[in-house]
Amino acid sequence: MKKPRHPVTDHAVIRYLERVEGVDIEAIRREIGRVADKGIEAGADGVISGGFVYRIAAGVVVTVLHHNRAERGRKGRRRRGA
Repeated sequence: MKKPRHPVTDHAVIRYLERVEGVDIEAIRREIGRVADKGIEAGADGVISGGFVYRIAAGVVVTVLHHNRAERGRKGRRRRGA
């Protein structure tokens, strides 16, 4: 599929999922919160559950990652010639 010429915000994607696809975003938010509650109360910076890592910063779940999959991004990449 060809990449669109114009960007789409995360907000627009969430509203699309809610309004077009009928996804209950608040139910998902509650589910994530329930998984992370004990870890947050214990001061943890992450919770592993069901093969996923729930990353926590300042008492807020900031992302959810696959537990055994390397994170993508610049971290850990080697520079050419290094």
